[in-house]
Amino acid sequence: MNRLSAVLLVLALAAPAGAQQQLDFLKGIPEYRRAPEALSGWLRQRAETLLEKRREAVARLATLEDVARRRTYIRKRMAEAVGGFPERTPLNARVVGVLERDGYRIEKIIFESQPRFYVTANLYVPKQGSPPYPAVLFPEGHERGGKSHETWQRMLGALAKKGYVALTWDTLGQGERAQMYDEDLGGRKLNQSTTEHTMLGIQCLIVGDNLARYTIWDGIRALDYLVSRPEVDKERIACTGNSGGGTHTAYLSALDDRIKVAAPSCYITSWGRLLATIGPQDAEQVLLPWLAAGLDHGDFLIAFAPKPYLMLSAIRDFFSIAGARATFREVKGLYERLGAPEKLAMHEVDAGHGYHQPNREAAYRWFARWLKGSEESGEEPEIELAEFDELACTETGQVATSLGGETVHSLNLARARALDPGLPEVASRADFETFRDQIRQRVRRLSGIDYEPGPVATEPFGRIERDGYRIEKLVYEGAPGVLVPGLLFVPEGGPARKPALVWVDGRGKSAEAGPGGEIEWFVRQGRIVLAIDPRGLGETRAQSATKSSDWARYFGDYDAAMTAFLISESLVGMRAADILKAVDILAARDDVDAARIGGVGRGLAAVPLLYAAALDGRLQSVAFERMLISYRDAVERRIHRQVLENIIPGVLKQFDLPDLVASLAPRKVLLVDPVDALGRRLWPGAAEKAYARSAAVYMAAGAPEAMRVDRRRMGEGPGQVYSEWLQ
Repeated sequence: MNRLSAVLLVLALAAPAGAQQQLDFLKGIPEYRRAPEALSGWLRQRAETLLEKRREAVARLATLEDVARRRTYIRKRMAEAVGGFPERTPLNARVVGVLERDGYRIEKIIFESQPRFYVTANLYVPKQGSPPYPAVLFPEGHERGGKSHETWQRMLGALAKKGYVALTWDTLGQGERAQMYDEDLGGRKLNQSTTEHTMLGIQCLIVGDNLARYTIWDGIRALDYLVSRPEVDKERIACTGNSGGGTHTAYLSALDDRIKVAAPSCYITSWGRLLATIGPQDAEQVLLPWLAAGLDHGDFLIAFAPKPYLMLSAIRDFFSIAGARATFREVKGLYERLGAPEKLAMHEVDAGHGYHQPNREAAYRWFARWLKGSEESGEEPEIELAEFDELACTETGQVATSLGGETVHSLNLARARALDPGLPEVASRADFETFRDQIRQRVRRLSGIDYEPGPVATEPFGRIERDGYRIEKLVYEGAPGVLVPGLLFVPEGGPARKPALVWVDGRGKSAEAGPGGEIEWFVRQGRIVLAIDPRGLGETRAQSATKSSDWARYFGDYDAAMTAFLISESLVGMRAADILKAVDILAARDDVDAARIGGVGRGLAAVPLLYAAALDGRLQSVAFERMLISYRDAVERRIHRQVLENIIPGVLKQFDLPDLVASLAPRKVLLVDPVDALGRRLWPGAAEKAYARSAAVYMAAGAPEAMRVDRRRMGEGPGQVYSEWLQ
């Protein structure tokens, strides 16, 4: 008996008799309540394998030459992850106001990190002492208020009183730089900056970039401005920030040699602990494919070694303190091997997430030691706080309404429109074969689909008898230890070998499996139907993806999607592989006509079926209902919903969804109610326009009638929509 059989036997014996009458038959069984976690567990296991390999490599680092080589590699992978950095263009910086304070002044500054991409900043300049002063670059965290956040003001003012020039700026979505501002409402379209970051970040991923391309570049250009000031000693620059500011302290310090001292707060942990606790955070904090590249949080420190680095952590932070301590121990060993143990330190505070005063004072002492060569108490002075509007650089408090200019959305859209996937033109059947073969190669390479045709072991889990047909419950492994549940509908009578369908519905296999449901209609047409829940859908869906929160509403199963990207996998690829295994199951049955297997994909499951069909010609006819019209639509709109699970980083460099549809010619394709990136049904003309290239390829392939765009009208059932497609 194999492991799967043994587990299922135990569960079947433990299950109550009524469980066999449940369509969602994994529910109600204690062990299977962990089914949604099976996918995340498998992803974490794959990640841990990569992390262990990385730890072994880091343990071998022993010399400055070793560190220099790894620094070069880290920087290369960071640049690749963000899609490369923009061109250095004139900053066009200007001071638009000054606030006078006891012992320092605050200059209000606007500069352009890219042409017409405006950055609002505050520069704190000491009035005492003699310039040039040491300086501190201060990227903001995600707290509300941007530059005016109380903690930032206290630290920046304290630094100025202690003899440092300090520069902070509003990062994207913070303070005066809301990227999605609604002039009618006089506020943001999305309440949280992290939601805005990720909305934009997914659009950047589709193009092949990362939102960090923009946030890091803002920081590099802020540093350009800081060192251009005559009051600043260019050889004495530190960087510190909390949370998202800690993230960018880690990024900027790893990338820019001008930073001599680093002190990130409440960010550094380890990816192993992140995946086991809070999961991947907002888009700019997830560089891809970081784990597959053999990297972890410790590599930000390694890229800075052996310069002075202070890790600031909070014991009760949601960024795991255990991960932070493990990273510190790992890199401390390297600093010791390099003969500089005193240049790496860690300071903890018994508190939650935040740049708490004990950590701020530890930073003051660290900066004094390494930038001034002195030992100071670090005591924080009292600071006069300013209101948001006092520190604002624009007349309205928003770049969008005062200055206009570019946004991440507009810049990313321009990059998308400049892409040329280089797919061959199709003017004949011979051209089509070249086109189809290229699509298949690109789909397999980009999606990471791990699948080869062959026998698939299934285990039965009971059956249900209905009038005219039966339902067989079964499971199979999509990946080792990750079960895919299925319902096999088998009609009575008819020919010995029947046509068959793979049914995948984003709501789950049981959504239309009840008496009178749509699956039953297909079964009564004489078809065997295998309805499955590919990984992360239906019964195997993570609870976090079903919660009524903005995050789940917009991004679905964010944790699984981003974790997959980190290890060079994709949810759409995994689900496509699960679908292809379902085709294997059907094709191997004695009662199935293997030459007449089709597929129906609905909602969130439609795109995985499209990927599967693009790879496997055994799916002779496919129908997609309420499928995303195109990846480009998600880039062109400011807001999208439930797109993340069906994208792959850089996909628009290779193909778009209409290209995949075109590659299915001359097979029968039915597109029912295509939807835009907000999930809204398109007007008929818009749908046909979006698929015009697909229709042209079908024409060149000699099958113009095989592709059809249709819609359900009010009250219509499957008979009115699918009857012609089944013929």
